[in-house]
Amino acid sequence: MNRKGILNRQIAGVMILLVVGTLLLCWLLNTCFLGSFYIRNKQKSMQHAYDTINQMSMDNGTYSASSALTMERLAASDGLSVMIIASDGSVLMSSVGDSQEMVQQLLSAIFGGTQDEKNILDTEDSYFIERRTDNRMQEEYLVLWGTLDDGNMIMIRSALESIRESAALSNQFLFFVGLMAIVIAIVVAGKLSSYIMRPLQKLTDISRRMTELDFNARYLPQERKNEIDFLGERMNEMSSTLENTIRELKQANLELQQGMEQKEKNEAVRKDFISSVSHELKTPIALILGYGEGLQEGIAEDEESRKFYYDVIVDEAKKMERLVHELLALNQLESGGRQLQMEWFNLMDLVRGILSASSILIEQNGIHVQIEAEEPVNIWADEFFTEQVVSNFISNAIHYASAEKQIVVRCAPTEDGNIRFSVFNTGKAIPEEDLPHIWEKFYKGDKARTREYGGSGIGLSVVKAVMESFNKPYGVKNYDNGVEFWCEFDH
Repeated sequence: MNRKGILNRQIAGVMILLVVGTLLLCWLLNTCFLGSFYIRNKQKSMQHAYDTINQMSMDNGTYSASSALTMERLAASDGLSVMIIASDGSVLMSSVGDSQEMVQQLLSAIFGGTQDEKNILDTEDSYFIERRTDNRMQEEYLVLWGTLDDGNMIMIRSALESIRESAALSNQFLFFVGLMAIVIAIVVAGKLSSYIMRPLQKLTDISRRMTELDFNARYLPQERKNEIDFLGERMNEMSSTLENTIRELKQANLELQQGMEQKEKNEAVRKDFISSVSHELKTPIALILGYGEGLQEGIAEDEESRKFYYDVIVDEAKKMERLVHELLALNQLESGGRQLQMEWFNLMDLVRGILSASSILIEQNGIHVQIEAEEPVNIWADEFFTEQVVSNFISNAIHYASAEKQIVVRCAPTEDGNIRFSVFNTGKAIPEEDLPHIWEKFYKGDKARTREYGGSGIGLSVVKAVMESFNKPYGVKNYDNGVEFWCEFDH
């Protein structure tokens, strides 16, 4: 699910709820309290108008033109209709002209001759205020009836229809404002969520890559830093610290493992080394000695016989030389004579170099070599000992390739993040009974063939020692048409 979409909806939902909630609250207040508030306010306006007119009548003693103008202004400012009537029923002053309707209402209120519905809201000594409904006109008024201190009667009236109209208009206005506010809230929510999500998505991507042990990603804070930017900077520091710590832990773990194993193996390696070398050198030394004595005693009488004797001596000497080199490499591994020097390098450069050095032998045997790898193939290993592994795999493949005479060199990533290196050659499979022993020193499953191409019997034991020092898996697999040797490296 799109996390950005979720956040958009959440922010938009909150903002819309706030807008709708505010509008509903305003509507509720308008509906429930606006009328009461308006009526109370009108009551105060009427009381103020009564007090002002009463004071004016006492001060002037007469109702002059200036008094009438003052009353009209007062009535207009508060939306009131005002009429003062003498005791004989004549209109002394009126803000609505000579309104017989108001005269009749005033007289009816005094003598009780009306059928209008009324509700008294306030009563004082000289006046009272009521809410009156004119059943004939179907109109509702707020009316103050009273007597001025000069003995004249006064009626102040205000229609309540304007209250309903104001409330209805207010609710309509709130409805249209609410629609606009919801649209604005959706737009603002989209902008706000995008502003928030950009740095959060960057942090999510960095954390995901960190779980995959990829510490190259870095968070770039904005010019105006906020809490998210501070979090990003802390993640950058954590990424650098984890990268250094993991690198140090790998090296320390490798050194610790080597140190623990080294002490136990040293003595056994020394004894086994002496015994194995003595045993392995017996055959070539005996051959060299025998053929040398034959030449010395003149057994080889013709040139062809002597050349054969020379070739045997040289061949056995080369076998002894190769044996010594492999034994030294193996001894360095098992005795700790050479510490592992772990580094990053391209495995395919090493493979091509070994294939190039073996090109003459490959051509002489009519072998076709195929490489399957996406370069570069960078691995974390000791380059010197890795060369021993690759050289042994390729050498075995060259000398045992038969039938179609094909060699396939592969490099492919594994599910756990390693690189799997393998060398396949067509030919006979290794007997099942020999498979558990081929990694042992000086073990030769097919002794006749091994002597034929000069194998020492320790090549695969060198591979085993190297891969165990790397703490990485290795193995061999039989196929219907050949054999595949493989191992894995850190990638």
